Amino acid sequence: MARIMALRLKLLLAATGLAAFLQPALAEPPRAVVELFTSQGCSNCPPADALLVEYARRPDIVALSFPVTYWDYLGWKDTLAHADFTARQKDYAHARSDRQVFTPQMIVNGKKSCIGSDRAQIENAIQMTLKGHMRLPVDVTVSEQNGMVTISVAEVAEPARREALVWVLPVLRSQTVPIERGENKGRTVTYANVVRGFKRVGEWRGGAARFELPAATARSGGDGYIVLLQAAQDDRPSVILGAAKSAGL
Repeated sequence: MARIMALRLKLLLAATGLAAFLQPALAEPPRAVVELFTSQGCSNCPPADALLVEYARRPDIVALSFPVTYWDYLGWKDTLAHADFTARQKDYAHARSDRQVFTPQMIVNGKKSCIGSDRAQIENAIQMTLKGHMRLPVDVTVSEQNGMVTISVAEVAEPARREALVWVLPVLRSQTVPIERGENKGRTVTYANVVRGFKRVGEWRGGAARFELPAATARSGGDGYIVLLQAAQDDRPSVILGAAKSAGL
């Protein structure tokens, strides 16, 4: 009898272990969102673009490329740039009250400005904006089923974190551009997670919440998407409270 019981226990443990092995692992909430404001017409930008490609590969980082328009006059019009991205960069500068707008500029967690090619400065900014925590303060998850995207935002207790907007940003996972004129003439640059637009899907006020939209809308103009939970300051983007990536990013 004792042998039979021991055998049953071994089989149960083996089955439990197999089930745990077969169950997909849940992604950890990211530590940071890094937004690179870049331009194909900026000779200082390719090292920052290469660094963002590295950040885009990290599961604990949400990386975004925002190509801007204000260097187009230098002889090469950026093929990925949009005026909305330039406006977002300027809005960040006004929200910080430093009015610093340059390329390559990295904004970390919606708050800290860095030189986009300076890895040490960026890593320090991540630590500063997390304030001793290991990850962004609000858990955001995404799932897809039957052609619909469901965004889930967790509840938090801190009153200062009870209001934010939920955004979906379609992105191109990777885009390689041969540059024919301007300061980067003759160079071929690869960009990661190139933003193609902004879609506001709702407001969050601190409690558990769910938002839905068609997957085709979430990916419109891109082959994946990023979800941002971001506070606003005087209608300008401010601290990022949570984020999530679609599968494959």
